[in-house]
Order: sequence, then structure tokens, then C-alpha cells
Amino acid sequence: MNILLVGSGGREHALAWKIARSPLLTRLVCAPGNPGMAALAETRPVAAADVAGQLALALEIGADLVVVGPEAALEAGLADALESHGVPCFGASAKAARIETSKAFMKAFATRHSLPTAAYGVFEDAAQARAFLAASTPPYVIKADGLAAGKGVVIADDLVEAEAAVDACLGGRFGAAGARVIIEEFMAGEEVSLFALSDGETAVLFGAAQDHKRAFDGDTGPNTGGMGAYAPAPALTAALEATALDRLIDPAVRGLAAEETPYRGVLYAGLMLTAEGPRLVEFNARFGDPECQVLMMRLQSDVVPYLLAAARGGLAALPPPVWRDEAAICVVLAAEGYPDAPQTGSVITLPQGDPGEGVAIFHAGTTRRADGALIAAGGRVINVCALGADLAEARRRAYAAVDGIDWPGGFHRRDIGWRALASERAR
Repeated sequence: MNILLVGSGGREHALAWKIARSPLLTRLVCAPGNPGMAALAETRPVAAADVAGQLALALEIGADLVVVGPEAALEAGLADALESHGVPCFGASAKAARIETSKAFMKAFATRHSLPTAAYGVFEDAAQARAFLAASTPPYVIKADGLAAGKGVVIADDLVEAEAAVDACLGGRFGAAGARVIIEEFMAGEEVSLFALSDGETAVLFGAAQDHKRAFDGDTGPNTGGMGAYAPAPALTAALEATALDRLIDPAVRGLAAEETPYRGVLYAGLMLTAEGPRLVEFNARFGDPECQVLMMRLQSDVVPYLLAAARGGLAALPPPVWRDEAAICVVLAAEGYPDAPQTGSVITLPQGDPGEGVAIFHAGTTRRADGALIAAGGRVINVCALGADLAEARRRAYAAVDGIDWPGGFHRRDIGWRALASERAR
């Protein structure tokens, strides 16, 4: 099979790493790719959201499957363009992807289909938003409606902070993505990420993970796109997972089909494990980042048949995916100043040769300088992932590899996995 993988981040590098191991693969092309992906596949300098360019590339290479990584490409309509030319695409149509690309749409969809989620209000007027806040109780959850690269969520402890977040959002901080603001009820509990593949009719669970959104140790600092993740997620028991499938995943897939927007691709449900059971925080129309990295590390099955079946149909005929017994962890190395003003251009020196037993290093925001030096070109820059017999071993291996990276311009958390490890010690 000839496969085109769209994207350039750590999520896409992990997908390329896994796809490259498939015996079904003939040719893998990544666009635009990154220096790490270039060691696994051909790369082409076509922007992920360049629909015409990606379509032309898919037709040029005779792609049997296009795998879309980032949500921006889905919002731009890449899956629709590929479908119109008969190219199978692992990725949702622009209309179906509204489940992520508009939080207002997602919340209204959840209401229409009785999906358990937080109470909310949607506002375009700051005065109305302030009035809603005044009638609410802290903490306050404020979200930009559109795509904001994982930075459009503020959890405010007091009214002054909440009002400032509303004013920043409606005042243009996130551009068009912040033209509407969603204010939600705060939900208490542990948050987990549950993934399912869908071919428009059938949903198949495809792993779970837990990530760390805050920038600094102890879950402090601003929200980010994710500073690390681990899998499996002990907080999501088999019973809770079954409940989430029954009350959230299956009804969502049925609901989208009923609204004539059948969903093909991966459906990522951010869940809050509350005292009343799993409640929906958000849906995403792509694999999480960095959750995808730990899923690909743990996935024992060949990923390609599942991606292809989601794109073309026939998921129900495949056996359930097989997962390794080992735990996996991902530590994100970010550029100083991330998430607000990441400092790009600093030189990164990675260890030569094998990074260590069970360890993989994925590039998330890197490029090569003219002299060949590897430099930071984004906010989240390097992902260090590791497998271990348990989470403690995986974490030891990951941080040993992190310590072998020479990058004065970066920072990372040292407590990834702390919640699960504390729970294990308590038992």
C-alpha cells in the first residue's frame, strides 16, 4: 500500500513510526513531515491544511490511504476533497469534524443526543458573558469556540480572572477561533482520554490514556496542548470504559450518522470521571497529542488495517486491537516561553545511536538549519517515550533518555505519571 500521512508533529511522527512497521506498507510519504519522520519515510513540503496541495500529492503517489493527523486539515476540508476523488481517507469530513472545531456545535450536539456533559452558555457579547459568570460559582471554565492549538481553555479560580479570560478571548487573543466564548460548569474528578475508531457506522474502542495539561510540575501554570501522557490509565476501569462507550461514543457515532454527517476516523473523547460517572469534557476529531504517542508504543497489532477499515468501512469485521502488557509514558520537551511565547531557533543535541531499551524519541516541533543543526521550531518540540514492565519502570527509562538530551532552550515536567504512581503506592 502507498500511504500519505498528513502532518508534522509528534503525533504524526508516532503514527509514521508505527505505520512504517506494517507488512502492508509499500511506500510512506509524510507531508510536510519533520526531521524525525524523514528517517522513516519520504517527506514533501506541503502544508497540512493545503487541501489542493495534499490532494495533488495523494493523486501523484497513487495513495491507497491518506491518514490525516492534525485537526486544522480536517477543518479545511481535506477529507472531503479526497473523498470527491475516490481516495480513502482516515479523517472526518469538515462537517463531522465540527465535533471538535466548534465547541459550541459540540455542546449543542451533546444536548441534542443526551450525552452527559457540563452545563454551559455560549456568548459573543462580553457583557452577557460577564452576567453569566456573575450567576455562576467558581472555579470557572472558559473556552474559545474554535481551534486554538490547545491553548484556548482557562480554568479560573476567581471572577476577576474569569472576566479577564472572557475579555481576552472575545478581544481577539485567538483570532476567529475566539469570536465566541463558551463558559462551562466546572466538573470535579480525574480527566482521561478515551479513543475509538469509527467507519461511519461502527465504533471500536482504541485505547485510553491520561495526559498532563498544565505546564509545570504539580499541575501548576497555564494550560497547554499537553506536557506528557501515560497509558494505560488506571482511573478508567473496564466498567467505566464500557459506560463511556454505551453513553457517549456509540450515541455520538449514531447521532452524527443521523444528522447526515457520518464520522470516519478517530473519535477522541475527553472524559471527566465524576461521582456521577463519566461526563464529556470535549470531543476531538483526531488522535490526542501526546496521547497518540503512548498508544502507538503500546499497540501490538498492525495499525494499518484499522486505519484503512475506518476510512473504507468494515471495522466490525476486524478483531479487537491487541495491546502490549507494558505501560508507556511520554515526556514532552517544550521551548522556553511555551505556551504563550515559545522561543524558537535554539539548538538541540540528541543522543547518538539507540536512545535506550524500550525508548523512542519523536520530533514534535523541529527543523534543520542550513548547517544541519537540529533547532526548535515550535512550542512542544521533542517527545521522549518509553515502555516498561510498569509505569515506574517506563518513567525511569524515559527520564534517563531525557537527561541525555542537550537543550538549554527547553524545559519539561519531572512528574509525568505522578497521579497513577501515587495511586499504585497507596494500594
